[in-house]
Amino acid sequence: MSSGVKGERAIIAIVGAIQFVNILEFMIVMPMGPDFARALGIPTSQLGLIGGSYTAAACVAGLAGSFFLDRFPRRTVIVTAMVGLVLSTGACALATDLTTLMAARVLAGLFGGPATSVAISIITDVVPPERRGRAMGAVMGAFSAASVLGVPLGLELARLVDWRAPFLAMTALGLVVVALARLLLPRLDGHLQGGPRPRVTTASLLQLLARREVLLAYGLVLATMFSSFLLIPNISALLQLNFAYPRDELGLLYLVGGAISFFVMRYAGRLVDRHGSARVAAVGTLAFAGLTWAWAVGQSALLPILPVFVIFMAFQAARNVSQQTLTSKVPGPAERASFQSLQSAVQHAAGSLGAVCSSLLLAERGGRLLGMEQVGILAIGFGLAGIPLAFLLERRVVGSKPGAGLLAVPRRSEG
Repeated sequence: MSSGVKGERAIIAIVGAIQFVNILEFMIVMPMGPDFARALGIPTSQLGLIGGSYTAAACVAGLAGSFFLDRFPRRTVIVTAMVGLVLSTGACALATDLTTLMAARVLAGLFGGPATSVAISIITDVVPPERRGRAMGAVMGAFSAASVLGVPLGLELARLVDWRAPFLAMTALGLVVVALARLLLPRLDGHLQGGPRPRVTTASLLQLLARREVLLAYGLVLATMFSSFLLIPNISALLQLNFAYPRDELGLLYLVGGAISFFVMRYAGRLVDRHGSARVAAVGTLAFAGLTWAWAVGQSALLPILPVFVIFMAFQAARNVSQQTLTSKVPGPAERASFQSLQSAVQHAAGSLGAVCSSLLLAERGGRLLGMEQVGILAIGFGLAGIPLAFLLERRVVGSKPGAGLLAVPRRSEG
């Protein structure tokens, strides 16, 4: 490793800070949805389009990035992507209607998608498979930190000032993190060592996509993300409109939910290392299905919002850690960013489709959000479809030779 920060833990800490900004920038938009919907005259049933515009752009960026991200040092790529993301976040504060806000979210997605895929590539480069579950749990703890610290503070800023204030605050924070990453991260160019690298072409990526373990990995990501994003962009509106949950208490929900999921993510990473990703993913998905039925389909007025929301976030966190750890074991070192970029494209395409699909199924009438029952049933179906995919993928990758590489040509059998 080149000069700079030494050791896994230091790199994990910096990547975690980058992911905190990246995830917070994405997460804060959804619970703030009703706020800027009122300010900009956007129907709440169309809030999924704002989340979908980000994920659609991140999908395009992931497809494009798969051709070239592995050809540069990881530090160069992640710093560049984060600068673009931070400036795009500032542009969100300048939006005046649905069109301009969606345009700013498209720009954010074009940079945020590659930042995520390269962050995961860095962890995969630095941490060996036997400790990777814990490392993924630590980095993905940025999700919980964003929920505990960022989202409640952002919601309070929006309530006390206006909806633009959180975007401006995130821009300032992002610039600080980018500066620290540029100063402290090493070049992270180990994947470029060992002679000339083969050029990534459309043909080589098609060969990659023809491999069964890659298709299983991307199928698992698709099922998980599509089911999640049918629900996530609409949770804030569902709570406020259908459950009459006070806007002033939204911050408390994310504070408690994020605090619990922070510990769950770390524990889930250890469970993954001990018992395997598929089992942890199955438990998380079954819990997701049960809670979605109670929350989105049943919508009982007696449903205790705080505990259901907290448990939902906790099991969603365990589900994400197990999936990310499992799919990280598929690629070899030389094509990790390409694989992660394609995975990012699949992930964000599925998220975009889920968000847009929910917008098509939902309608706002009489101060209520209608259609959540159909959205919930669809989310449960796709979520459960991911369980067999996780077991099939784990069977193929566990025990495979490390670093074999996805784009490597298999040897002909001798004799």
